[in-house]
Amino acid sequence: MHAAGSEFEEWRYPCGHVTGGTMTLTTAHPFPVDIPFLEDLGVEFLGMGNGEAQVALTLEQRHMNSWHVTHGGMTMTLLDVAMAMAGRSENPEIQASVTVEMKTSFMQAGGIAGDRIIAKGKTLHRSTTMCFCEGELWNGDKLVAKAMGTFKYLKRIDAAKKIQRNPRN
Repeated sequence: MHAAGSEFEEWRYPCGHVTGGTMTLTTAHPFPVDIPFLEDLGVEFLGMGNGEAQVALTLEQRHMNSWHVTHGGMTMTLLDVAMAMAGRSENPEIQASVTVEMKTSFMQAGGIAGDRIIAKGKTLHRSTTMCFCEGELWNGDKLVAKAMGTFKYLKRIDAAKKIQRNPRN
């Protein structure tokens, strides 16, 4: 998804390698925002910048479905996060975004416990309030799933406070 020869912002993408014209990042860094759900799952932030982002996960037994392969919800979570972060990466003033719509095509099983999967998000188009992205989930050199998503930018990140004040709205 990353064009050969283009540059990542060095402070956001300090470590990776190029294979077949695609940048694959390898070193995890702290997430730019606290997301307890992702921390609990063990998701790693690899980087974001210039309309692209990558996250990774080393699969554990708890990430498997009843067939002992990656649960589809895990695949969709990684794609959702990578695309949302890609959309936010071009404008540091955006504090958060929410998924408005997401479509995912599963091409093969995501992997088994012990495998490391990487989700790559890329911005296709953005406006002042919305962003349209694509994402890919890879297990080594195998494309596992592809997604398209629409995200709405938020100017504030205190949505939980608003919900608590208006529990029935």
